Amino acid sequence: MYLNKVFLYGNLTRDPELKALPNGGQVAEFGVATNRVYKDKEGNKKEEAEFHNIVSFGRQAEVIAQYLKKGRPVFLEGRIRTRSWEAKDGSGKRYRTEIVLDGFQFGPSGGARVNAEHGADTPPASPAPANPSEPASPEKGIQYPEEEIKAEDIPF
Repeated sequence: MYLNKVFLYGNLTRDPELKALPNGGQVAEFGVATNRVYKDKEGNKKEEAEFHNIVSFGRQAEVIAQYLKKGRPVFLEGRIRTRSWEAKDGSGKRYRTEIVLDGFQFGPSGGARVNAEHGADTPPASPAPANPSEPASPEKGIQYPEEEIKAEDIPF
């Protein structure tokens, strides 16, 4: 068995372009950028961007064209496809590698989440503090128990 599955989380590099197919269906094309942060051999922090061509069909294409705009984060699931065609100017064969969407989820926009079922923005959920008298703080991080944990106490 072979597997062609892609998961991406990134930002749109351009607004989706919605087109009609000859059979009456809809297709949306847009770009998404992802990045990776790493350290080089000298220990310097580097960032590398990758740009992806995305294609969606049918009702999903219509929803994408309606709600997604340049700069918006999105989580995508799909498959890789490479198309080829002869150039109109006779300069040879052209290729385009793209991701054909199977599904997607909206990313956050300006501190709000888009409710895909209702198409409305809802405020982000804020985590409740462990101690109600103490406000939640992102600087605190994970709260560990004060007593020491011994390896023999772990049940596995």
